[in-house]
Amino acid sequence: MPPALRLLVATALLLLSSSAGAQDSCWSGPAPLRGAWMSVASFGARGDGQTLNTGAFARAVARIERRRGARGGTLLYVPPGVWLTGPFNLTSHMTLFLARGAVIRATQDTSSWPLIDPLPSYGRGRELPGGRYMSLIHGNGLQDVFITGENGTIDGQGSLWWDMWKKRTLPFTRPHLLELMYSTDVVVSNVVFQDSPFWNIHPVYCSNVVIANVTVLAPHDSPNTDGIDLDSSSNVCIEDSYISAGDDLISIKSGWDEYGIAFGRPSSGITIRRITGSGPFAGFAVGSETSGGVENVLVEHLNLFGMGVGIHIKTNSGRGGFIRNITVSEVTLNGARYGLRIAGDVGGHPDASYNPSVLPVVNSVTIKNVLGQNIRQAGLIRGIRNSVFSNICLSNVKLYGSASIGPWKCRAVSGAALDVQPSPCTELASTSETGFCTS
Repeated sequence: MPPALRLLVATALLLLSSSAGAQDSCWSGPAPLRGAWMSVASFGARGDGQTLNTGAFARAVARIERRRGARGGTLLYVPPGVWLTGPFNLTSHMTLFLARGAVIRATQDTSSWPLIDPLPSYGRGRELPGGRYMSLIHGNGLQDVFITGENGTIDGQGSLWWDMWKKRTLPFTRPHLLELMYSTDVVVSNVVFQDSPFWNIHPVYCSNVVIANVTVLAPHDSPNTDGIDLDSSSNVCIEDSYISAGDDLISIKSGWDEYGIAFGRPSSGITIRRITGSGPFAGFAVGSETSGGVENVLVEHLNLFGMGVGIHIKTNSGRGGFIRNITVSEVTLNGARYGLRIAGDVGGHPDASYNPSVLPVVNSVTIKNVLGQNIRQAGLIRGIRNSVFSNICLSNVKLYGSASIGPWKCRAVSGAALDVQPSPCTELASTSETGFCTS
């Protein structure tokens, strides 16, 4: 890499680490200054939007992997241009750096997408039985990986996949834009994710993950284009990002029914803050696949508009697992069908082998300091008859509509409601012990 270009990238990484080190930021940096640097163009890639560069990306990553012992790892530079490619893998101790004006664009030739095994905690593809298409950018068992740059774009060209989904001609589950499995020490920052075929960013069985300063874009009518789905992962932080997509903006998951129960890996130790976005489903969601459990989640400073649901916690009979110690606070919501939903009858099942008597446990969920305008229905909290949702706390939740807002609807729930508008449901309002809701 020419010295001038190396200096430019080093400067960008320095600025990135400086902003990441701000107060109340999960990642204190600095971004690693890798010992080796190379450009994908050096491996025969052409950024003309026409040449298929799958082989060039694969050769570049293979070279990085062979140099794994190199001090500090290796940076792979993607210059300005449109770099058409099929799916490719990353490796450990590398930085994938997208320059300003760089676009990694997915090919629409579906024959270029390899099939991979279903996730063990799902037992099958999320949409269809059998395997699933590999994500555009993929990694398995990695350590020390950065995907960053100067707000370059990863473009999934998802319209072809959305059409197949709508016409029910999909042979297998659609691919994500980015999926990292069984990986640690991962940072994703300063990149635009656009038009994913399916979920955009999917860390699964990962730990020590930071996703910061990303933008996720997809049309609101694009099916299941969740922004960020954390799945059976721990010690994760998502912050300072904008998401406008066709499904939940951020969702936390941990496996599906009997497969998730058997795999038994929860999502835990998660911080989400300073997120702005819009979409037809939830701004923040837990579930519905939570069979491995979800616990110890802090969500704060959400600015949501034009949503289906502001906050949605969802599970089902037969799901098993637990949802506990969830706190969501400092939320502004402008426009939504529901301000809040906590429901125990959401989501389907992978097959007929699940046990409907295996019930989830939902306990210690706090929603506080929420201001909503143009809300149609205040909220619904619907537990399960034989597994009452307990210690549900609503505090300083004010939801207003242009006309008379629909009331709260509750059943099989216990907890407390303090300073809630419209008036909370009797299952919460009549609770005498409110100490757990005032701390």
